[in-house]
Amino acid sequence: MTHSTGKGPLAGVKVLEVGGMGPAPFAGMTLADMGAEVVRVERPGGLGVFPGKPEQDVLNRGKRGVILDLKRPEAVEALLEMVERADVLIEGHRPGVAERLGIGPEECRVHNPKLVYGRMTGWGQEGPLAQTAGHDLTYIAITGALHAIGQAGGPPQIPLNIVGDYGGGGMYLVAGVLAALREAALTGLGQVVDAAIVDGVAHLLAATHALVNTGTWAEKRGVNLLDGGAPFYSVYETAGGRHMAVGAIEAKFYAQLVARLGITVDLKQQNDRATWAGTRKAIAEAFGARTQAEWTAVFEGTDACVSPVLTMHEAAEHPHMKDRGAVFTRDGLFQPAPAPRFPAHPAVVPTAPPTPGLHTREVISEWGVDPEPLLASGAAEQDESENRDD
Repeated sequence: MTHSTGKGPLAGVKVLEVGGMGPAPFAGMTLADMGAEVVRVERPGGLGVFPGKPEQDVLNRGKRGVILDLKRPEAVEALLEMVERADVLIEGHRPGVAERLGIGPEECRVHNPKLVYGRMTGWGQEGPLAQTAGHDLTYIAITGALHAIGQAGGPPQIPLNIVGDYGGGGMYLVAGVLAALREAALTGLGQVVDAAIVDGVAHLLAATHALVNTGTWAEKRGVNLLDGGAPFYSVYETAGGRHMAVGAIEAKFYAQLVARLGITVDLKQQNDRATWAGTRKAIAEAFGARTQAEWTAVFEGTDACVSPVLTMHEAAEHPHMKDRGAVFTRDGLFQPAPAPRFPAHPAVVPTAPPTPGLHTREVISEWGVDPEPLLASGAAEQDESENRDD
């Protein structure tokens, strides 16, 4: 990878990201990874719940940081002037907060009719829960996704916050923004993108809904084809307490799994649920007899669909992940490479996450606003620490 040069399929697109946690910054990071110029507008002291230093927050890589006190009219006026030069604004406040601050869609539309206004919430802009607090876990709970994840007979298991915040939230905001940018380019008119985590997660469940429609999906944990119920699509413990993931759904792949494990089962009964308990026992006993490293070697180069379950740091050193550069470390920050990839644009290393306000003076000036009165009044703040992303 080379250092970021601002090139990419979104080069020239200007994005204002107004505060927010988790999925909204993730969306901003993804747009920046694609080449957009992303400016994160933070409130004074607005470090959120991130436990480390701001310059360690990978979700803010590739961006520049500005501090504006949007409770002050002159700061709001400055942001609206910046909106005139923006293509996209994304915000992650509760419904109505942006309007109360004076930076809602209607106020921004007056300044820039072509603006794409992206809104990221958990519950959505409307509905009985719209004004209540929540987090990834509570959002995915009401979609049915959380209920479906876990072992048979056990409680629901928390799938990190990648299902709600980032899968059903941030990525849907990115998709909506890209679609709205396309329409704005054609019509000259922007629009609001209402990205709600509950909507996105429900949408992600489309294939599972299809199985429900066929009667082949039981609304119980750990008894279905893709939730660990099938012995050929499950996770098994090895000697030494590590694990192997098995996804041998197709008959020809299942045959390779059985052959490499050295077990005796009737291949023709693969999908006979009455045989699953016995098959699971045989597979579990086989995996338990050897270590993860040994089984990894056994299945290497096969189509049995078996992989070792790795930690995140181990994953970075896996030959395939390493060859693709899917995970890297820069300036001491462990992080994923931009995705997806665009062969027409060389891969670049995103610039380091800025401290809040690191670029206040330069960004506000570049975007057509005089920063000095704002800085003098305290409506804006400049971090004078050394700029690390040169």
